[in-house]
Amino acid sequence: MADRHLIDVHLLLVRDDEVLLSRRRDHNPVFNRLWHLPSGKLDAGESALAAAAREAHEEVGVVVAQADLRHAHTLHAARSGVEPRLGLFFEARRWQGEPENREPEKCWELGWFRLDALPDDTLDYSVAGITAYLNRTPFAVYGWD
Repeated sequence: MADRHLIDVHLLLVRDDEVLLSRRRDHNPVFNRLWHLPSGKLDAGESALAAAAREAHEEVGVVVAQADLRHAHTLHAARSGVEPRLGLFFEARRWQGEPENREPEKCWELGWFRLDALPDDTLDYSVAGITAYLNRTPFAVYGWD
C-alpha cells in the first residue's frame, strides 16, 4: 500500500434535481469512459475551497465563488485509484457560466443526470459521494477492509 494519501476535491454542481457529471478519458481502461464528478487534486499551499473553485473553472468553465461552496461530504477511500485518498465533496448551487468541456484530453463529454438515477457506468467513488450527499452523511469510509 502507498505511504501517503491524496486529497481530492469533488464538485456537486446541482441544478434542480440534477448533477453534472463528466465522462472520463483515461489511459487506464478501468477508469476510461466512466462518469465522474468534476474533480481534482488539492495542490500544495491551496485551501480545499480554492481548489474546488479552481477545478470548476479548469474542468467545466464555470466560476464558483468560494462563499458559494458548501462542504457536503468527506470520503476516506481505498482502492479508488493507485493511492488511498480523502475526498472532499462540495456542493455548488450557484455559479457563473454554462458548463462546457474545458479539458477534452481528460474528458469525453459532460452530462446532467438526476441525482437519484445516475448512469450505471458512474465511478463507484463518485456514487458513494453523491449517495452520502443525498443522505446528508458528513463522513464515510469506502473500500477499506
